[in-house]
Amino acid sequence: MTNLLDIPGTEQSIGGLAAGIVAKAKAAREANMGNAVEVQTPSQIAAMEQPRAVLTPMEMIDRAVSTNASVETLTQLMNLQERWEANQARKAFDEAMARAKANMPAIIKSKKVDFTTGKGRTNYQYEDLASIMNQIGPVLSENGLSVRYRTAADPNSPIAVTCIISHRMGHSEENTLMAGRDDSGNKNSIQAIGSTVTYLQRYTLKAALGLAAAADDDGGKADETNDDAKLITEAQASVIRELIEKGEVDTKVFCERWQVESVTDIPLKQFNEVVGSLRQRVAYLANQRAQGSAA
Repeated sequence: MTNLLDIPGTEQSIGGLAAGIVAKAKAAREANMGNAVEVQTPSQIAAMEQPRAVLTPMEMIDRAVSTNASVETLTQLMNLQERWEANQARKAFDEAMARAKANMPAIIKSKKVDFTTGKGRTNYQYEDLASIMNQIGPVLSENGLSVRYRTAADPNSPIAVTCIISHRMGHSEENTLMAGRDDSGNKNSIQAIGSTVTYLQRYTLKAALGLAAAADDDGGKADETNDDAKLITEAQASVIRELIEKGEVDTKVFCERWQVESVTDIPLKQFNEVVGSLRQRVAYLANQRAQGSAA
């Protein structure tokens, strides 16, 4: 019977042993958790790999204001915002001009001058400013572009007219031409100034937009001569094709603009006009590339 009795102190020794085992198990479990690899779902991985959005200068200004940034920091950020807005406006202007040029109609010379003086006969066609604006105005408005002019007529100085092409986002570009007063005919002083201003408005607008005018086919058929019916040579066609390539103009769009089936169908009398228009296009692209490199 004595052997069945618990020995005094045995409960205490067993309790201590159990506590040690529990402590060791807990330590082992914590060690295993430290070495465990965290498993992430595909959506969590995608969220971590998603690039951070680039802050605009205005967002940077908002953060600077919320963190009580210094006046100097805010001034620098405001200058950065102005440069950023100007660059965005220039890009929008270039895009709008490219779209407008792609849809610009051919300018028709609908007005005719034909008179004879002691110096001989004067006979030519031209396009007036109102007809130009009627043809290109809708295309410009559709792309957020507008036209305005600035003039200067100081005494004893040539008359200067500046054509300003503006975009709705604020960027604008200018083209200026100067000429003396038109004293031909029986014009008074005011008419002489008005004639020159109108003339310069037409030519600055055409230069700013790279426009070229074509003769009115319907009105010109009756006066057409054998020389008028001649087409350009193959060598001249090669010159035009080269300029089309340099000006990044689609041949189909080119033919539609000049109302011909192919490049070789260009009338000989329009060769210089076509070449001049394409060279303006090439120069425009070169200028845009230069501005892009500078920016």
